[in-house]
Amino acid sequence: QVPLGESGGGLVQAGGSLSLSCSSSTHIDSRNGVGWFRQAPGKERQFVAAISGGEAVYADSVKGRFTISRDNAKNSMYLRMSSLKPDDTAAYYCATGDFWAGANPERYGSWGRGIQVTVSS
Repeated sequence: QVPLGESGGGLVQAGGSLSLSCSSSTHIDSRNGVGWFRQAPGKERQFVAAISGGEAVYADSVKGRFTISRDNAKNSMYLRMSSLKPDDTAAYYCATGDFWAGANPERYGSWGRGIQVTVSS
């Protein structure tokens, strides 16, 4: 059983908005770091955003456009994406890790299967 499951992806026009959700089948709390990564075809997995050390951190490419949040009571995390660009097209993955996981994918132990986000120009 995959411990995390993403939802909310799809096709959106450039400049539009989309919200992703990630639900965990196991309990997550404030001791866990949570993060979102993405991978475009032919490219390496890229950090997007995380709540690490109790604070939200973002990749420069999405800063000011994306917002990460979490709801521990629902064992869930979210990624609100706005002002989307064609370069944001990728499969998006949620992950849980240690408190200071941040942008380091090796510090995340549980991953979702990924969900496609496509931004048309």
